[in-house]
Amino acid sequence: MSLNSDISDSIKFTEELLAGYIIVATREVFTTMIMMDPKDEFPMREPVSRFKCSITGMVGFAGTYSGVISIHCPVDLAMKITSSMLGMECDEVNDDLNDAIGEIANMLGGSVKQVLSKGGLDVKLSIPTVIAGEDYTVNSLSDSDCVVIPFVVEGQKFLVGLTLKKDI
Repeated sequence: MSLNSDISDSIKFTEELLAGYIIVATREVFTTMIMMDPKDEFPMREPVSRFKCSITGMVGFAGTYSGVISIHCPVDLAMKITSSMLGMECDEVNDDLNDAIGEIANMLGGSVKQVLSKGGLDVKLSIPTVIAGEDYTVNSLSDSDCVVIPFVVEGQKFLVGLTLKKDI
């Protein structure tokens, strides 16, 4: 698989391009691995950095492109997602929940990496990082292009964000 020419020719990403990557990756992961069909909403105009009673899974990119893909879920929705993904009841924040959200972030990262990468060799992914808590903040300290897409599944909203920068 070669690098998408639209990406390789650009230094700055458009909101529409990043949003498209997020939407395709999220729908693919959720419909095939979690058996849920999320509906995307218009990209957010203002980034969200503060979360309450939530869980966040993140995977970093390094190489030709650097950045982070993240999924932010209310804990009760994360438990439903985990239950569906693992085929067993999840009713508390535990290792299964953390592992499932981390693995979803990892799959989202892998999907976006496929689009950005030349045969997988020029973009590396970090191991997933998971944060859960009653009240926490996640800030990006970069000037990278960023887009956050809200999704709705089972009547609840979750966010998927992608921050990318092409290293010249």
